[in-house]
Formats: sequence, C-alpha cells, structure tokens
Amino acid sequence: MAIDYDKLMNWPLPEIRQTLTHKDTMLYALGLGLGADPMDEKQLRFVYEKDLQALPTMAVVLAPLGFWMKNPEVGVDWKKLLHGEQGIELHRPVPAEGEIVGTSRIASIVDKGKDKGAIAFIERTISDGRTGEKIATLKSASFLRGDGGFGGPSGPTPEPHALPTRAPDTVFDQKTLPQAALIYRLSGDYNPLHADPEVATHAGFRQPILHGLCSLGTAGHAILRTICDYDPRRLKSLKLRFSSPVYPGETIRTEMWVDGKDVSFRARVVERDVVVLNNGLATVA
Repeated sequence: MAIDYDKLMNWPLPEIRQTLTHKDTMLYALGLGLGADPMDEKQLRFVYEKDLQALPTMAVVLAPLGFWMKNPEVGVDWKKLLHGEQGIELHRPVPAEGEIVGTSRIASIVDKGKDKGAIAFIERTISDGRTGEKIATLKSASFLRGDGGFGGPSGPTPEPHALPTRAPDTVFDQKTLPQAALIYRLSGDYNPLHADPEVATHAGFRQPILHGLCSLGTAGHAILRTICDYDPRRLKSLKLRFSSPVYPGETIRTEMWVDGKDVSFRARVVERDVVVLNNGLATVA
C-alpha cells in the first residue's frame, strides 16, 4: 500500500513532556561507557550527582516521540525503515534535570522512486518546560525503503558533508561494553532488536545490535574528550550519517579532522574495519 503524501505530511505529532532527573542523566552517560575509570574526574562529572552535568548528545533521547511510524494508519512499511541521518544543534547546554518539552514536525518527504524508497525528514525542538527556552533542535532522516513510488516530490535532499582527504588529525578508541545496548535502551529506545537474540537473528544479525544513537553518542564523547576538554558548552552542533551497525563489545574508533571550529569525523569498528558512522561534522567553540 502506497503512503498518502498529504496525510503523512499533516500527521499530528503530539507534544511530549518529560521530567528529566539526575538518574536519567547519569544512566545515559553510563550507557555510553563513561565512568569506566573511577579516578577520571572529568568523566565522573557526567555519572555522579556531585556537580552533575549532562552530555550534549543526550538531547537526542529527550522527550522522544517513540516509534510512531509503526501505527498502521501512517501507511509506512515500518519493518523496512532505517534511521539514516541525525543532526543536533545546541542552543544552550542540556540541563541535568528539569521539565523538558519536545515538539516535532515532518519537514519534508522525498520520493526516490518505487525501487529506491522514500526519505522522511523530521525536525524536533527540545525546550525548557518552565521557561520555554530552546535547548536543542534535532533533525533526522528516516529511509523508508519500502515506500517509494507514491508520486511525491523527488527532492531536494541535502548533500552529505565531505570528509577531508588527508589523514585524521586525531583518533580516539572506545571499547563498548558487552551490555551497552541493554543499558542504553533504558534511556528510552526499547526496540527488541537491541535486546532480543531471536528478533536480531530474524533481522539478519548474529546478535542484538547497538543503537545507532548510542554509536552517535560514543563519537560525540570522543569529540567532547579530545577537542573540547570535556566542556559541554563548547560543542555547538553535530551531524552524521549511519552507515553500518555496531555489535556491543566492539571498539569504536572515532577519526577526527580539525579545521578551526569545524571538526569532520567518522567512526569505524576496529575489529571488523567497518565504517559505522560517516560524513560527520561537528562545530565547536
């Protein structure tokens, strides 16, 4: 069944309110592997309530919409849906606690053709529920692999950020925990693909895979550590493409190119030499 372009473009996305607690903030950082060294005071500030700070990439899990495209009335073949791209623009530091409001809209839907699927571009604004101040703007692209050919517009689509051709200026390796997906899912993404071996093998994977947004957070941590000296105020934006899944327990190597305020990056799994995040661009103060 072809999707209804007008219906999907006008699909009512609800406002989401969340009470963010210190526990939520610490749990998100633990899901990314912070705190592995109990004597690392710079990491400790993200996993311990004393002077607690939030990681900038935590914006992606705040006031989430949930898997709304699974609703059969939406008309999307959700089993063929892939999270293709994610961007974060930070307007102020993410708070460690407080009332959070998320409002979302479908920015555009691009029809790539019957055999190529479609792309849904979605924008979500995260705001302080008490003051109304914007915290972050999130932009994502979902590849609807089974839904092309419905007669919608064929563009435009943004060009991916081109990485420099020189060798990376700096590299950071982080070994993920074998239980990383089981911890990270407690921040709000309960897709069984990341926990249930039966679901994962049915989808063609040898075991449950890591959340793409957890891989994003790992790369964000690498930039925060290597470029920003663990100062969350210095990371202003980040965007990337997801290119391959990560298995929990693998080592994610983030390769970074620094050109003034622009940090180009990609990430690969060391054990399999596979690029898992690509065309990344962060801006730092």
